[in-house]
Amino acid sequence: MDDRDETVHESDMAQDTGERLSCVAAQAERLDRALAAALPDFSRARIQSLIRDGQARVDGAVVTQASRKLVAGARITLAVPPPVPATPEGEAIPLAIVHEDDDLIVIDKPAGLVVHPAGGHETGTLVNALIAHCGDSLSGIGGVARPGIVHRLDKDTSGLLVVAKNDAAHRGLAAQFADHGRTGPLERAYRAVVWGAPERARFTVEAPIARARHNREKMIVVETRRARVGEEPRAQGREAITHVAVEERFGAVSGDAACDARTHAHAALLRCTLETGRTHQIRVHLAHSGYPLLGDALYGAGFRTKASLLPEAARDALAGLDRQALHAALLGFAHPRTGETLRFESPDPPDLAALIAALRAPEAS
Repeated sequence: MDDRDETVHESDMAQDTGERLSCVAAQAERLDRALAAALPDFSRARIQSLIRDGQARVDGAVVTQASRKLVAGARITLAVPPPVPATPEGEAIPLAIVHEDDDLIVIDKPAGLVVHPAGGHETGTLVNALIAHCGDSLSGIGGVARPGIVHRLDKDTSGLLVVAKNDAAHRGLAAQFADHGRTGPLERAYRAVVWGAPERARFTVEAPIARARHNREKMIVVETRRARVGEEPRAQGREAITHVAVEERFGAVSGDAACDARTHAHAALLRCTLETGRTHQIRVHLAHSGYPLLGDALYGAGFRTKASLLPEAARDALAGLDRQALHAALLGFAHPRTGETLRFESPDPPDLAALIAALRAPEAS
C-alpha cells in the first residue's frame, strides 16, 4: 500500500470530520503503516489511537492492534469520529448591552465581531464575551459552541441581537424567530446603503436562497424547479422574503453614465424588513435586485469601479467603512416569560453615519 497509485480510495481520506473511510491494501504490511500511507494528513499517532479505540476493521472484523499484519487485497475501513469542539472560554471583550434581565440579553453588536466560534474564529467572538459576562447562566440549547445564540448577524453587519440566558427563554425566542413574526410581535429591520436607487418606493423580494455549490461562503437565489405533471412548482432553496422601502436617494455623480436615469441617484438608503431570516438574505436579495450594498466584497464585487465616481469625501467614507453598509437597526419581540413586547432601536454606528453624511453632502449631488 506504499504505492499510492495502487490503492483504491472510496472517499476523501484527508479530513477528520466523522466519516467512514475505506481502502484496499496493495501489499502485505502493518495496519498502521497502510493507513498512514492512505491518510497523509493524519499523524501516525492519531491513526494508532483510532485503531486502539476499535475504529478500524479489516475485512469486516474489528482490529485493535496497530501492528496487525495485512495481506495484499485486505479491505480496510476506518471510522473517524467528528472532532469534539473545544469549550469556548470567557474573554473580557466589551459589550454594548441595550437590555438585560434574568432571561435574556440584548446586544448592539459592532461590525467585525463574529457571533460564535467557528473555523478561523475560535476566539474573540461574541460567545466568548457572553461567557465572561454571564458565566454559566447562558442557555445550553445551542451547544458548547453556541450557548444562548438564537439568531445571528454576519461578522461585518452591525446592530441588535438577542441572546437567551436560560433554556426556557431560548425555546420561547426560537419559536418567535421560526414564526418570522407572522403571528406575534417579532420585528427585524435593517438600514442598508446600496448602489443605484429603486424607482418604486416600496417593493418585496420573494426569492428562495441556497448555498452556492462552488463557493460555500456564498449564498445565491435559485430558480423554482419545473414541476412534473400534477405537481406544484418546487423551489430548490429555502423560502426567503425581504420587504424593502426607500428612505433616501443620493444625488447623481456628474458624468456617471451608469446612474439610474429615472431617479438620478447613484446610491440610496433603504429600510429592509425581514419576513424570513436566511443566511446573507438581505445582501443576496438586494444584489439579485440590482442594488448591491456599498462595501459588499462578496455580492457587490462588480460595482467596485463605481466607487471611483464618488466625490472624494464619499470615497473616503466608503474606504473607512471597510465592510458592507448594513446595520440591524430595529429588533422587537415578546418577552418569552412575561409576554411583554420589547422593542429596541440602534442608531447608525459612526462608520455608517459618516458614509451617509458624505453621500448627502452638496458636492455629492
